[in-house]
Amino acid sequence: MNNEASGQKAQIKLPGHIAVIGNSVPRRCGIATFTTDTVEAMRARFPDMRIDLYAMDEGHDGLVYPSGVTTVAQHDPASYLAAARAIEASGTSAIWLQHEYGIFGGPAGEMLLNLLRRTDIPMLTTLHTILERPNPDERRVLEAVIRRSARLIVMSDMGREILTRVHGVPDRMIKVIPHGVPDRTYVDPDSVKALFGFAERKILLTFGLIAPDKGIDHMIRAMPSIVAEHPDALYVVLGATHPNIIRQEGETLRKFLHALVHDLGLMDHVRFIDTYVDHDALLDYLQAADIYVTPYNNPAQITSGTLSYSIALGKPVVSTPYIHATEILADSHGVLVGFGDSEAMANAVNALLADNPARAALAERAYARGRTMIWSKMAETAAALLGEVEMTRPVRIPAAPRLEYLEPDLAAVIRMTDATGMLQHSIYSVPNREHGYCLDDNARALILMSQMPGMSEGERDALTSIYASFIQHAWNPERGRFRNFMRFDRSWVEEEGSEDSFGRAIWSIGVTARDASAGKHCDWAATLFDQVAGHSHELGSPRAQAFAMLGAAAMQDAHPGHGLSKRLLEQFGEQLLSLLHVSRRPDWAWFEAVLAYDNARLSETLLRAGKSLGRADFMDCGLATLEWIVEQQTAPEGHFRAIGTDSFGREYLPPLPFDQQPLEAHATIDACAAAFMVTGNRRWRHEAEKAYYWFLGRNDLDLPLNSREDGGCFDGLMPTGVNRNQGAESILALQLASCAILRLSQSSVDVPHSSSAAA
Repeated sequence: MNNEASGQKAQIKLPGHIAVIGNSVPRRCGIATFTTDTVEAMRARFPDMRIDLYAMDEGHDGLVYPSGVTTVAQHDPASYLAAARAIEASGTSAIWLQHEYGIFGGPAGEMLLNLLRRTDIPMLTTLHTILERPNPDERRVLEAVIRRSARLIVMSDMGREILTRVHGVPDRMIKVIPHGVPDRTYVDPDSVKALFGFAERKILLTFGLIAPDKGIDHMIRAMPSIVAEHPDALYVVLGATHPNIIRQEGETLRKFLHALVHDLGLMDHVRFIDTYVDHDALLDYLQAADIYVTPYNNPAQITSGTLSYSIALGKPVVSTPYIHATEILADSHGVLVGFGDSEAMANAVNALLADNPARAALAERAYARGRTMIWSKMAETAAALLGEVEMTRPVRIPAAPRLEYLEPDLAAVIRMTDATGMLQHSIYSVPNREHGYCLDDNARALILMSQMPGMSEGERDALTSIYASFIQHAWNPERGRFRNFMRFDRSWVEEEGSEDSFGRAIWSIGVTARDASAGKHCDWAATLFDQVAGHSHELGSPRAQAFAMLGAAAMQDAHPGHGLSKRLLEQFGEQLLSLLHVSRRPDWAWFEAVLAYDNARLSETLLRAGKSLGRADFMDCGLATLEWIVEQQTAPEGHFRAIGTDSFGREYLPPLPFDQQPLEAHATIDACAAAFMVTGNRRWRHEAEKAYYWFLGRNDLDLPLNSREDGGCFDGLMPTGVNRNQGAESILALQLASCAILRLSQSSVDVPHSSSAAA
């Protein structure tokens, strides 16, 4: 039988390289201690195994981590992505996750999912907290972790039962491995008490980071009855206040406990040692204790490292009946008392202190149980599990369910609009009058007025008139140019605005001439187009030309054969083809040597111009360049990634991921809609949908840009999260994108040409 068992053990394949995700010392929390002890135990037992440790760091205390520990900023979404890339690139064959809700960022630690979605490596997970009644976020996150895991470790049988009953986890997936403990020789407490000034005292000990759920006040209230029978009793409370408690309320809790000791006259019988002791010192203190006490308040506590350590050193334990205590102290391995029952605590402690043989027998049983939990045995069991996990098919968190398109919502647009026009910027969601108005945003707002469904005609007329009036007033006939920036007092900042603002004005005028619901606005736009569009021929910027071309294409739709718009489309279309010829490289199918903003507009305008003019060469070029720019805007995981502003100005280099702006997603949606219009290929609907979902959170940081309550949109995606300001450009990008994706989802197509690209 023994030979057979040895043979089976020899067949277990141990992984050569694992990545552990959790916490690490010097962070002061139980998960940090556990993770560090686990890694050290694995390295000691399997010295040839490479173990990488990725530790969450709150960033509060300026901690300096040991070499070899890779920190992950707990509240920084980009840091989780960097960790995922590092893990994938390291060659590790298995991940071992230490899961606890409070150590990862986001609701219920959901930022962890950003990392897990972007790794394709089999995973073993140790669950440190398993709740009977998880809230919706806790359930969602934990069940995503469970789906991602090949096997699960819990530290108690009750943990297994809850996983099965509450989360439907099959029993075969779960392994119970008790909390690891140090391997120390048992010593008589009296032999080491003098080291701490405890000689001739009966020592009752509680250690760990002090927090309200530790129930220390209940044990203090038990001390008068204990002292009455055992005047030499001393209750030692060892440990600093939990760092999170200090950040939230300072030392209020500790002051309360000190005041309670004073009020009960226990100054000679309760001693606080307010320090965070290292591992070895902690064990020394434990060895000096006659009785270890865990008066904890939380019945659902499924594991306690301090309780495990006390059993390992052979301590008689008096404890409240939280889950871990009921299991580890079962079969006469300790004494259980009711939650908050100071009288029962006193009775149990007095009984043990009065009966030396019974206390010694309890210590012997506890020490024997501890021998089954030492770190080396835990390491062997876990390594065998990791070997099994390594051989499984990688499990990925399922793709997020299909997102619902947003209904276009004017609330945020109206919030940013006054009688003059639409203000440029906001501070969070509050309009910032300091920066006034600009032509760019009011041109976009005018386009939205002819695209927005569900508006009353009165509201549409009023808002269209405001934005049209701004554009009309922006025209400077003496210069043959539009002004762009206007102060809040309605004075112009300059007499001549940028080429881009000129192009956007032409675009909005052409769209209004074609799409406005009121004939009076169509007439106004057509008249203004004829008045100003001739000056567009002088534009030199490719994007300004593209914007003007979009207006000209709309004007052609409204007035087929319109001479001025036809000439603009031909002139600027040819110039874009020439730019591509000059800039193209084998791996660079783009109009310029650099990438910038509104990139997809260049492809879109050739597609729309080609359709309007019947130019297959324009459409072929538009499709080819759109293929290329979509590829540049697709993350390795398949979601849309807008060209980051950090990329601007870098010649012939791959784009950088940040900062990402809403207008890129909007431009891509419109360009893909144009590609669908000329090809009928449903692939372009899919690409447009990916770009739209960027707004809703399917992006590099898994963070939504839209504010659902009022149609607002945050100003961008940065490495650290979203820019929470909501300027006009971003709001309009979201609303125009919502209108465009709804039209695209409902559209049929008549393919107008048979070019190779379209086919």
